[in-house]
Amino acid sequence: MALRNRGGVWHYRFMLQGREYSVTTSLAATKRNETTAQGMEADHRKALLEGKRGIRRIVVREFSDAAKDFLDWAKMEYRAHPNSEKRIATSFASLKDFFGREPVSAIDEARIECYKTLRANEHKVRNVTIRHDLHALSKFFAYAIQQRWAGENPVRNVKMPSDKDAVRMHILSAEEEKQYFNRATKYPNLHDLGRLILNQGMRPDEAISLRKADVDLERGQIHIRHGKTPAARRTLNLTTESRHILGARSKGKSEWIFPSKRKKPSSHVTRVNNAHDELCKKALEDKITFSFVLYDFRHTFATRMAQAGIDLATLAAILGHNSIRIVEKYVHPTAEHQKDAMARYDKTLQLEQSEGQTKQ
Repeated sequence: MALRNRGGVWHYRFMLQGREYSVTTSLAATKRNETTAQGMEADHRKALLEGKRGIRRIVVREFSDAAKDFLDWAKMEYRAHPNSEKRIATSFASLKDFFGREPVSAIDEARIECYKTLRANEHKVRNVTIRHDLHALSKFFAYAIQQRWAGENPVRNVKMPSDKDAVRMHILSAEEEKQYFNRATKYPNLHDLGRLILNQGMRPDEAISLRKADVDLERGQIHIRHGKTPAARRTLNLTTESRHILGARSKGKSEWIFPSKRKKPSSHVTRVNNAHDELCKKALEDKITFSFVLYDFRHTFATRMAQAGIDLATLAAILGHNSIRIVEKYVHPTAEHQKDAMARYDKTLQLEQSEGQTKQ
């Protein structure tokens, strides 16, 4: 085994059947990487002796340059799901800043752990943000392997925050709901959007993207026509308040329920979010703190439905999820709920026993 340190990178060279093979591993010339580099040389020898192709040669690319190519690819790959592409791009703002000009193939688990530490301790981001960053980085390495910028995906060996730790969720109390919507009357779009999400459990972008053609007031239904999965494309039955809101908003010439000068619905979501932030800021001046985001209206809807005894399969269908597991996070049964459930079950058993005795 003939490893050589060239410019801080492990290279190897060997002779086989009168021919010289000289290859860079693209691994940093550290003691930690020495065994891996030796293994790459051994694999190369074995492949040649077995008549197979030699190992794929790694192309050295700096992370910042490789990231540009990856983000262009992601824009194409996720063109049907712009929110996913946007989330990846957001994560890469900090990833590019951290990894900079490091060779992609030299990034290992230790460096990624350093990134996690930076984000948590210095940037003070939540676990859910770190989880999004690591998922984006994992997608990058899958692409990098295809492009021969890396030989493996080191993110697989890094512990991610669990689903439970990563979920940032706030369930509104009755008092918070009252205080918020009393102030939201000054922001008509924000008020009506919030009420629709809270009544119907829609995602904010689903509500803001509603067209009048999606609303059937006669049948009391709205149709969510776009979504990542078939489950997301669904029909919802309207509450009484939702029918009043949509009936009032169906008047006028615009095709949109929430009309605005926009090319994309996402731009209007930003404006509504800004209105939410302004409301929260003004409430703080009155010593009232609203520490939640628009999406928490959906979380609140789901939790209230679960606590009301709606079965998970039905709740998943209403929320537009294709898995019951996803909606389990909304179920937080209290001791009183459990006691009531057992009382109802006991009543059912007694009724069945009584009917059985009557038939006898």
